[in-house]
Amino acid sequence: MSDRKLTNISKYLSKHLRHSPEQIGLQLAPGGWVEVDELLSASRKNGFTITRIQLQQVVDQNDKKRFSFDPTGNLIRANQGHTTEVDLQLLAAIPPDVLYHGTSNQSVPSILQTGLSKMSRHHVHLSADIQTAKNVGKRRGRPVVFAVNSKAMHQDEYIFYRSDNGVWLVDFVPVQYLQQLDTFTNKPL
Repeated sequence: MSDRKLTNISKYLSKHLRHSPEQIGLQLAPGGWVEVDELLSASRKNGFTITRIQLQQVVDQNDKKRFSFDPTGNLIRANQGHTTEVDLQLLAAIPPDVLYHGTSNQSVPSILQTGLSKMSRHHVHLSADIQTAKNVGKRRGRPVVFAVNSKAMHQDEYIFYRSDNGVWLVDFVPVQYLQQLDTFTNKPL
C-alpha cells in the first residue's frame, strides 16, 4: 500500500476513533474500543472502504502508534488524543523525572502565562524524549520544546498516565513545572 493511502486511512481513523465516531454510526465502548468488523462496515457504508489487511498495516506502520488492537484482534482503538467523551481506562503511572512537550512558537506566550492545558482533548500529551517533542512541535510552525519537571509534579500529587504507544498524559502542567529549552542546544533558556 502506498504511503499516501496509509496516511489517508490513518487520518480517517483518527477522525472517527478520536473525534467523531457518531458521524459514521460508531459508538466507542469503555477504553475507546470499537469492533473491527463494525468499523470496516461503517467505513464502507460511508464511502471509505478499508480492508482488514490495510487496517493491520496502518496499526503496524503508523509512526506514532496512534492505534492498537486488543489481544484478540477483534477490537481497535485510538490510543489517546480523543476529543469525544470516552473513558480511556488508563492506569496511573509513575513518570520519569523529566518529560517534554513540543509546541509551535506561536503558543509560547500563552504557555508561559497559563501553563499547558489539555484544551479540547482529555489530557496534555508529553513525550519521553526531546526529539519526539520537536517533531510534534514542527507540525504547526517552528518547534519549541518545554521540559516538564514531572518528578516534582508527581511528588505534588499530579496523576500521570502512559498510553499504549508511550505517550505520557496529565490533566494540566502549571507554569512552575515548565522550562523552555533552546531549540539548538536542548539546554534551558
